[in-house]
Amino acid sequence: MLVMKFGGTSVKDAEAIRRLTQIVARARTAATRPHAAVRGPVVVVSALSKVTDALLAVSARAASGEPPINDLEALRERHHLVAEGVVRNEERLAALKAAIDADLAELTALLHALAVVHDVAPRLMDAVAAIGELLSSRIVAAALEQTGLPASWVDARTVLVTDAEIPASPLMDETRARCEQVLLPLIARGRVPVLGGFIGATAGGVTTTLGRGGSDYSAALVAAALHAKELQIWTDVTGVMTCDPRICSDARTIPVLSYDEAAELAYFGAKVLHPKTIKPAVDYKIPVRVCNTFEPDAIGTMVLAESGEVPNKIKSIAHKKNITILRITSARMLGSYGFMSAVFQVFDRHRTVIDVISTSEVSVALTLDKTDSLDSVVAELERFGEVEVESGYAVICVVGEGLRASTGLASKIFSTIEDISIALVSHGASSVNLTFVVKEDEAANVIKKLHDEFF
Repeated sequence: MLVMKFGGTSVKDAEAIRRLTQIVARARTAATRPHAAVRGPVVVVSALSKVTDALLAVSARAASGEPPINDLEALRERHHLVAEGVVRNEERLAALKAAIDADLAELTALLHALAVVHDVAPRLMDAVAAIGELLSSRIVAAALEQTGLPASWVDARTVLVTDAEIPASPLMDETRARCEQVLLPLIARGRVPVLGGFIGATAGGVTTTLGRGGSDYSAALVAAALHAKELQIWTDVTGVMTCDPRICSDARTIPVLSYDEAAELAYFGAKVLHPKTIKPAVDYKIPVRVCNTFEPDAIGTMVLAESGEVPNKIKSIAHKKNITILRITSARMLGSYGFMSAVFQVFDRHRTVIDVISTSEVSVALTLDKTDSLDSVVAELERFGEVEVESGYAVICVVGEGLRASTGLASKIFSTIEDISIALVSHGASSVNLTFVVKEDEAANVIKKLHDEFF
């Protein structure tokens, strides 16, 4: 089984969707050859580029009492225009536009509900945000039918079952059963299922979302549920790069990464793969190929269980900006136990994720990239000791198999940037990464120096 996921830039307009249909058609042709190695494909799509942002913005305005009429008309016009650009058959186009209008009527009702409660209610927001994927998947299914491919639109909420948390977490056993009930019969009849990513529903049918960037996660969950041979993530870059190409113009594609390397890169800022995407692939040993919709013949990056080392040990340099450092200093730490547990419980209560951590006998320093609950967290931590808060930092993550065991590599890395002040270092927790923190305005300079030295 082949699962293909296309991101927002891959479905941003009619031209992009026509390109998508050619890519799917080629995969479909390969799958229908005698003795083909794969079946399918199953297609998972994001909302049209920037649509989710627009939906969240219009939700906030509706909750504040601002009529959303102009925003709704703009969404309707954009999706109708894209539909007209990919579907020529008048009857099929009329049916597609009617389905689009029905989804937008549902959106209108949801926005009126937000206006009544005068609050950005999380569950209503999930239902609003889901509209983008419903619209895009309908258009892509119709576009594939237009080209002669036997595509079937599938409401993702009928196959991806989640809990009721915000963001939601998948219920894998239930999702597997639904995929077998809904998707496998379509594939058995030679059809190409098309569904939106990012969205699901509780067992009771309440719409949920997997969080921003969750379309990759949706595709990985479907791939896991169907025991896919390969998951392809189609985006606007040719695989995972040696660093951000916006910083280094000579950044190049990495041919092969391990799951561990890809997970570290995804978590620490490489935007090609959503961090959660790797988990289902790891669990079910599914190869993940990152491909470029605009360069479909390029091989891209393959993510496998094992990738092997490269001569210089380093495969990529990722970074994450807008980092805040918290330092907690307390004599209570000295020779005591339970202190770290108490500190972590504070972050747990406030659902705040820690990125990097370093400790000494009487202090602990850690980094956060989400500071929504920072004031409450600091207030609680001050019961343990003195708390310092510093913002304006960036995390740099150097990744490669065998990095921890490589003699002298850390020395070479830090000597390359010896004129840069390092605020925090984490090394040894993972065998594939060395992480450190610098001032945000130094991040690009650090990455350029390291990329010049190692690549």
